[in-house]
Amino acid sequence: MKEKKLGLNTICTHVGEVEDTQFQGAVSPLFMSSSYQYEDVDVKRYPRYFNTPNQEALGKKIAALEKSEAGMIFSSGMAAVSHCMLGFLHKGDHIVLPQTLYGGTYNFVVEEFGKFGIEYTFATGFSETDFSNAIQPNTKVIWVETPSNPLMKITDLEMIARLAKKHGLISMIDNTFASPVNQTPADFGIDIIIHSATKYMGGHSDICAGAVAASKEYMDVIWNVSKNLGGSLSDYTVWLLERSIKTMALRVKAQNKNAKKLAKYLDKHEAVDTVYYPGLKSHPDYALAKKQMSGYTGMLSFELKAGLNPSTFMKSLKLIKQSMSLAGVESTILSPTHTSHALLSPEARKEQGIADGLLRFSVGIEETEDLIADFERGFKGA
Repeated sequence: MKEKKLGLNTICTHVGEVEDTQFQGAVSPLFMSSSYQYEDVDVKRYPRYFNTPNQEALGKKIAALEKSEAGMIFSSGMAAVSHCMLGFLHKGDHIVLPQTLYGGTYNFVVEEFGKFGIEYTFATGFSETDFSNAIQPNTKVIWVETPSNPLMKITDLEMIARLAKKHGLISMIDNTFASPVNQTPADFGIDIIIHSATKYMGGHSDICAGAVAASKEYMDVIWNVSKNLGGSLSDYTVWLLERSIKTMALRVKAQNKNAKKLAKYLDKHEAVDTVYYPGLKSHPDYALAKKQMSGYTGMLSFELKAGLNPSTFMKSLKLIKQSMSLAGVESTILSPTHTSHALLSPEARKEQGIADGLLRFSVGIEETEDLIADFERGFKGA
C-alpha cells in the first residue's frame, strides 16, 4: 500500500525534528556544541559544514516543504543567494535576471560580479522572449523572483523551467515572498529554491536566516563552496527557526486572507492611486498567479495619490509599524526608496518602476477591521 503524503501543516510540525532520545520531550532538543568527536563516527560534524544535529534536521524540513531532495540553512537570505550564485557561476560565466529584483540581490550582482569576472544581463520584461533574448552563449544560470519585491510582478515558472532546460541552464528562484505555503517551484521544474528565512519561515521578526532547497546533486555543489565562505547559522537560531516553521502555514494563510481584503479596500480608496497585489483581478498577472500559486501572499504595495505625503501617512499610523523587514505576525510598512532599494540609484529604481511614493505593506495577523481603521487614521494624517 502506497504511503500517504504528509499534509503541509504536518510537514511544518513534524518533519525535520531532532528526536529527544533521553527525555522524550515534545520539541527538538538544542545541541549547542561547536566541537564534535571525529573518530569512530558516521558523520564528522562541524558548524561551518552545515551538519550539526539541528542544522541537518532543519535542512530536511526545508527540503520537505519545497518537495526537494536536500536543504541547507544559512546565516541570512543574502548568504543563501550569494552562495548559490557563486556555486554555479565562475569567471567568464553569465547569468540572466529579471529587471525587477530585490535590492540586496541587485547590489550583489552589480557591485560584486565584476570582481569575479562574472557577466550578467537583466531581462527587459517578463515574457519568454524577454528572457530568451537575454541568454548568451556563456549563460549558466537563469534567476527569477516571483512575486517580485516590491511591485509583485509574477513570472511564469513553467516557462522559465522550460527555457532553462532548452539551453542547459540552472534555474534558480527567490521564493521568499510566496513561501512554500503559497508556491512550490519544484512542481514547475525549477532547480534551486532560495528563501530569506528571516521572513515567512521565521515569521516573528526575531530571526535572521536563509534557506535553500534543491536536488542532492545541486546541493553538493552549493555545500562545496559554502563550507569555504562560512555562512552557517548558529544552532540556537536554527532551533528558533525550526520552532517558528511549525506555525508557518497557519500564519501565512491568515496573512493571505488579510492581504486580499486590504488590497480590495485600498484599491477602492480615493486616496490611493495604484495597488500592486496579484490576488486582485485587476492585476495584469492575476491569471498566472492563480495558476501557479495556492495563495496570493501577505505582501502588497501601493502608491498614494499625488499631493499626499507618504512619510506623514506612515507616521500617522499607530498599529502598522514603520519597519525595515517583512512577513512578521505584525503588520509593517516601508518606503522601498529609503530602505530595501535605497542603495539603487534613482535611475535604477526608475528602470524597475519603483516610484518615490511607493509603499510596501507586509500584512500581519491582526483583525482586518483594526488595520483598516489604522489606514483611515493615516489617510487623515496625510
